[in-house]
Amino acid sequence: MYQAHKIMNDKFNSRIHSLPNEISELIRQIDELRGQWVEGADLDRQVLTRLRKSVLVTSTGASTRIEGSELSDKDVEKLMRGLSLKRFRSRDTQEVQGYYELLTNVFDSYQSIPFSEGTIKFFHRELLKHAEKDTEHRGEYKKKENRVEMVNAAGDSVGVLFDTTPAYLTGKEMLELVEWTQQAIIERKIHPLLVIGNFIVEFLSIHPFEDGNGRLSRVLTNLLLLQQGYVYMPYVSHEKIIEDNKAEYYLALRQSQQTFKSHTADITPWMRFFLNVLLTQSKQALELLAHAQTEQLLSPQQESVWKNIPQAGTVTPGEIALAAGVPRPTVNQALQKLMRLKMIERIGSGRSTRYKRK
Repeated sequence: MYQAHKIMNDKFNSRIHSLPNEISELIRQIDELRGQWVEGADLDRQVLTRLRKSVLVTSTGASTRIEGSELSDKDVEKLMRGLSLKRFRSRDTQEVQGYYELLTNVFDSYQSIPFSEGTIKFFHRELLKHAEKDTEHRGEYKKKENRVEMVNAAGDSVGVLFDTTPAYLTGKEMLELVEWTQQAIIERKIHPLLVIGNFIVEFLSIHPFEDGNGRLSRVLTNLLLLQQGYVYMPYVSHEKIIEDNKAEYYLALRQSQQTFKSHTADITPWMRFFLNVLLTQSKQALELLAHAQTEQLLSPQQESVWKNIPQAGTVTPGEIALAAGVPRPTVNQALQKLMRLKMIERIGSGRSTRYKRK
């Protein structure tokens, strides 16, 4: 047993130590942005609650659509408010409800949830608890073979990406993966983002359950990143970024996992994709932070003036007053405040004065 674990440890460690320098640079950028979030995230509780509710809907919709669901974010929101969606397959609504409830639990309780095989199996049961067709296998490792297939918007398979771990080896490989991940996180010899990225790509390669592996991997990503201090996860959806780059997501998985049967497994394509998703998420979190802080500093009318200054180009006070429906003197006062906050700059003077965002 010791020898088997040493071989597995060596396999995972060598994968990570062979990654190129560009991976370290991506991690540096992500952690720098994380530090900026931690320093600046003194937001009103109501703002955070509103952002979290929005992300729960967005993440649930995106994660289930990646696997073929047809529900829009608006449909997800209606479903969670208890409104009937009879025009959709019941399976779509069952999967959405399971994901929404499980992700809510992770956001609420991540600090007290142990990362273990028991948790992974419990999460799988919770994820599929509303899915009638999954009653027999929820929370249990697969007992028959499965393959990873890419699906289109209609839920139809458009091709096999790769074959997964045989059912009879699934328990052994999951035990080894979870134990390596636990140990690596405790020892801190490898950066946590590399540990989490390796866990996800290996988990998806094993594909330990008959169904729900992709959705579960994204819930586990939220859990692990939150536990490692990436606390903006509930306020910006990483699932949505993956959905927006779905083809690249499948390609990165395939390029890495097809090397796993060789002696030179290369997870660079997956790590590059995974870390770029996190980098995008980190940037969006800081943009969100800046906007939320602005909302707290400005009155409703001042916020309306800010929103009517275009992202690119310039605008006159008169154009802002017309678009925002705000009296011209109020617009002038708001522009002065926005300049003091260094959010805009003035161009020209007199009647030719225009304003633009910094």
